[in-house]
Amino acid sequence: MGTSTVATAAADPDPKPTTGVGECAFVEICVGAGVGGSGGSGNDKASSPSKGSNKPSVPGPCIVTKMEPQPPAGSSVWEGHSPDEGAIYTRVCPLAIAGAGAAGGLMGPPQTFWAATPPVATVDPALLAQQALDKMTLLGPDIQITPKPGGKGVVGMPVWMWTTESAETYGPNSASASAGGITVTATAKVKRIVWDMGDGTTVTCTTAGTPYKAEFGKKDSPDCGARYSDPSSTQPGGRYHVTATSTWQVDWQVNGGGETGQLAATRNNAVDINVAEVQVLN
Repeated sequence: MGTSTVATAAADPDPKPTTGVGECAFVEICVGAGVGGSGGSGNDKASSPSKGSNKPSVPGPCIVTKMEPQPPAGSSVWEGHSPDEGAIYTRVCPLAIAGAGAAGGLMGPPQTFWAATPPVATVDPALLAQQALDKMTLLGPDIQITPKPGGKGVVGMPVWMWTTESAETYGPNSASASAGGITVTATAKVKRIVWDMGDGTTVTCTTAGTPYKAEFGKKDSPDCGARYSDPSSTQPGGRYHVTATSTWQVDWQVNGGGETGQLAATRNNAVDINVAEVQVLN
């Protein structure tokens, strides 16, 4: 596959990142992976689509090289660390691993990170994080709502929404994947649920919601509720189509206190409910 190319360090104490291999030794934002050093901040993020059947291929190992010379002390690539606490390394991966989906021997842009000890990873840990995510069963919200589907609600009355909490519908849910001598563990938990009420309005809930009990009467939900101002007879089919979409936050870490990162996934579910106007008798 050849050897990696490491450029000469620039004199600028806070050099700007570029994306070409060999153009600059300081590349702080990588393609398709969240890269933080061992014990780093873990704030880098990568987005993942909903679970599918197309898994990334592994055409070959990444190449990890200690940057020579090291960046000047105070450069942002040190992530707040000093040179006596570790070193800066550059990882270059085949494009199919880096997320570009290319085949063959093409290499992606260098990914620069800090580590306390020399990394032993031969594959991109973000790829293993995605594989760990693919092992999980993450479902859309297990929708619970008043009025219940099949029942009938009333215009202006409180609507309570919640989801049954389980590892598959709310988290936490964990899985691991291993390759190249390292293991990455990913843990997923729902960060928020956006409820599309079917009348053009949405409600964002940062909790699983509170289950409704008859003793609550006409009280509003304390954390996840809504009200309808029009009957569902105004909608096609005479019902409101309520869709709940959960956003899962997936935090991953190389076992043993190594690199960290973050992925995201979305899942949804839907129900139809009937909301009627109050009939007044004269």
